[in-house]
Amino acid sequence: MKITLNVMRQASAAAEPRLVAYELVGISEDMSFLEMLDVLNEELTQRGEDPVAFDSDCREGICGMCGIVINGVAHGPERTTTCQLHMRSFKDGDSITLEPWRASAFPVIKDLVVDRTAFDRIVQAGGYISVNTGAAPDAHAVPVPKAAADRAFEAAACIGCGACVAACPNASAMLFTAAKVTHLGLLPQGQPEREARVVSMLHQHDAEGFGGCTNIGECAAVCPKEIPLDVIGTLNADLGMAMRAGR
Repeated sequence: MKITLNVMRQASAAAEPRLVAYELVGISEDMSFLEMLDVLNEELTQRGEDPVAFDSDCREGICGMCGIVINGVAHGPERTTTCQLHMRSFKDGDSITLEPWRASAFPVIKDLVVDRTAFDRIVQAGGYISVNTGAAPDAHAVPVPKAAADRAFEAAACIGCGACVAACPNASAMLFTAAKVTHLGLLPQGQPEREARVVSMLHQHDAEGFGGCTNIGECAAVCPKEIPLDVIGTLNADLGMAMRAGR
């Protein structure tokens, strides 16, 4: 295939972003999207030009490292991670525009790479449980209802890629925060900090500069792990419980 890439280039957070066009020929439909970017960077390097910076790690759709807005959609036309997107989703002659996640809480580092450490600070604020150290307890020592276990597992599938923020017109990270609150709050081990957790994590969410949730649902629509929108309802229920307890 012959592909035209319009890449948002930005040398640093302080630099002015600009859209730069590149043409690639001989792109196989069996290539992953990131392999196609590798081909571009090889050509740029051979020409003595600065390669396009982008995030990637496992390239198996499980680490949450990759993330590009492709033709205006977080992760592109398929509901998957950028690394699991393949060129068969595009046609010969297509023009593809690549941009980084856009949010004040995700400042651009270079080109398509953004700083997502705001997510780490939200987790540090309360995304944990307190347990005694020492010998591991038997796996069946603490019974967990099947429905709660399934719901917690569903929420725990979140990989923290940030697509929810990129898709939200308010740049809210509520789906991410709610997934963390839900998967810990439904388990017996997560009960001691349950009320304090939701208050602390929401406070950090707002302190990082993420927007508020207005229930538009774009976050859930692009989430590669299909985290359901109603985890935000679970977060709100926990917040109400914490407020009634005077947190």
